[in-house]
Amino acid sequence: MTRHDCTVFFLHGLGFGGASAAPLAAALGDRFRVIGIDLPGHGEAPDAADGSVNALADAALAVIEAEADGGPWLLAAHSMGGKAAALVAARTLSGHANVFGLTGAVLLAPSPPTPEPMGDEKRALMLSWAEDGALSEIDAREYVAQNVATPLAVNLEQDAVALVRRMSPLAWQRWISEGSREDVSAAVGVIDLPVIVLAGEDDDDLGASVQPGLLSAVYPRARFVSFAATGHLLAYERAPEVAAEIVHFWESTASAAPAVAPEWSRMIASSRTAVEARALLAQRAIADDANYSPTTLSPEQLATLRTLADRLVPQSGDRRIDLAARIDADLATGRGDGWRPAELPDDATAYRRGLDTVASVWPGGRAQQDDLIRTILAGEFDAGKLDGAEFDGGRFDGGRSDGDGPWSGDVLRRWFDDVRTDLARTWLAHPASLARVGYDGFATSGPGAKPAGYVNLGAGTRDSWEPAELGSDQLIKESNL
Repeated sequence: MTRHDCTVFFLHGLGFGGASAAPLAAALGDRFRVIGIDLPGHGEAPDAADGSVNALADAALAVIEAEADGGPWLLAAHSMGGKAAALVAARTLSGHANVFGLTGAVLLAPSPPTPEPMGDEKRALMLSWAEDGALSEIDAREYVAQNVATPLAVNLEQDAVALVRRMSPLAWQRWISEGSREDVSAAVGVIDLPVIVLAGEDDDDLGASVQPGLLSAVYPRARFVSFAATGHLLAYERAPEVAAEIVHFWESTASAAPAVAPEWSRMIASSRTAVEARALLAQRAIADDANYSPTTLSPEQLATLRTLADRLVPQSGDRRIDLAARIDADLATGRGDGWRPAELPDDATAYRRGLDTVASVWPGGRAQQDDLIRTILAGEFDAGKLDGAEFDGGRFDGGRSDGDGPWSGDVLRRWFDDVRTDLARTWLAHPASLARVGYDGFATSGPGAKPAGYVNLGAGTRDSWEPAELGSDQLIKESNL
């Protein structure tokens, strides 16, 4: 069996069916498993009961849930499929789909969650093509020709036209008159997911010039890429270039998070895991934003916290959790463990004061850093006596938590204890970390957990549903943690 890095589930545009993923699959090669999904009324898929975008998303998720292998997966979508993909991503990250492992999305000239921009004249013309049934060869060729900047190679054009002629005229009419006009933005919300949006400069309705305005608020982490001399059919017109963008996106962004073993992913996706727990784990598994800008801490304070995180909770390999960025985000929203030492101010203020204190005296050598950490943990750090300490105009406050100077003694120790707790808690919250320590208690209260909880409680015993590699050395090696 060929081992692949990632599965790409492809949602096609109007008229093209899952087979339209073939040029992209060929360009990507064996490294990626590409599965083109026939949406209702396309390819082998029958018409849905209605023409809603929800029906498209339902059909897509049914295939994704059935075909997911427990490994990471990307959601790729073109045009009409992009509108459905937004709902698929939202349901996956909210835990309302029995699937886990979504790492990012690649959108090709996608239709937005809001009504698609399309002129009335074009809409009327397209509807007229299906008035008497399936599109004729002349109309299908016209449709393909209108959506490319330059003519396709003969074999690609023949494949595209054949797919368009094969689709259900009812599905065609429903999308143009209903689905494309539907607004699903309230159900989609804001999707905090790495995304790349590719579009052609010669695409009249969904081209490169309009995509940022349509999608920036939906996908705040989106990167927009434009293709010159390219129309709407990117998977046909620019398959090698699109494939190269997918590879780069995977290597640089989507795969940056620690890997979750397939058996654990399947358990998270199963009905043993409650929706709320699955949602949290799905969101925590997403790679952190490499360009994260702090909202509570200053950039310098974030850098100091990252340095402390590397020393206190070391992570190996290239796949890492940005613990400092996650703590900054928690500080911004007031999320935390719910308590703090009485001597300290609010969490955000405490972090800023504590990090400034540490940064002022942080040494360059590893042994000296260890000595400083031990001194802080012992409650013996004295900012007023440490040789070479300079505090940018601050004053030594005798170890009090008020004032505007650095902290010392027991006050700094108490804050540092809080930092260590937050770092460890944030690391352990990641599903790869839970797998490493062998904790699967999140899978005991879902609707499929019958009986709920554990049956075998003896030392060294496991229930039949528990992962075989529970805390194994191989799992630790693969987690890169």
